[in-house]
Amino acid sequence: MAKIDILPPTLDSTSEKPPNHGKPRLYTCYTCPFAQRVWIGINYKGLQEKIELIPIDLNDKPTWYKDVYPPAKVPTLEHNNQIIAESLDLLKYLDTHFDGPKLLPDDPAKNEFSEEMMVYAVTFGGATISYLKGGPEADMVAALDKIEEALSKFDGGPFFLGEFSAVDIAYAPFVERLQPLLLEVKNYDITSGRPKLATWIQEVNKIDGYRQTKWNIDVLTSIFKKQVLGL
Repeated sequence: MAKIDILPPTLDSTSEKPPNHGKPRLYTCYTCPFAQRVWIGINYKGLQEKIELIPIDLNDKPTWYKDVYPPAKVPTLEHNNQIIAESLDLLKYLDTHFDGPKLLPDDPAKNEFSEEMMVYAVTFGGATISYLKGGPEADMVAALDKIEEALSKFDGGPFFLGEFSAVDIAYAPFVERLQPLLLEVKNYDITSGRPKLATWIQEVNKIDGYRQTKWNIDVLTSIFKKQVLGL
């Protein structure tokens, strides 16, 4: 787990806007799964010293943040006098505007598949959350089975494209939260009968860029239950 005491403190409505040090800025929230995607990307590409984290309290936002980004959502990246939003778009932006290991493939077949699977992350999340709220189990099972099948698409490693990529980043924060919640609320083990998914979870947890963003799972699931499930 990342050492919380060395991370920038979370800013709330009483906080002044931090002085500009001339670096690109990621406005983020340590417990938000969408923001976590971009944080993983920054870490994996080795950009921790090049991009400044500005953590926001989403329940008590600084008043000045609406001037930065009127919707006042995270994540957003401030770079070259622009504000770029949406987590998956930001992963692509990081890959095209900053140095470091690639998040997206050059191979056309892998690139097409990565687009398909990143879009499908919305379906996966929706089906799983619906089931947690009392919706049909079949939709969630189908979504998990599609992920298991997708993990068989390419050889070379345990990840969606064989090697770690933005596709893995798209899913990791949500699997991190939904796996324990499904066990707790529905007594459903997402890895049962899905050996590739089980291996993927184990291997993702070995990626330093991801591990550095992990938070206390009890805190994460508590927030997720309140915000998404109303529990």
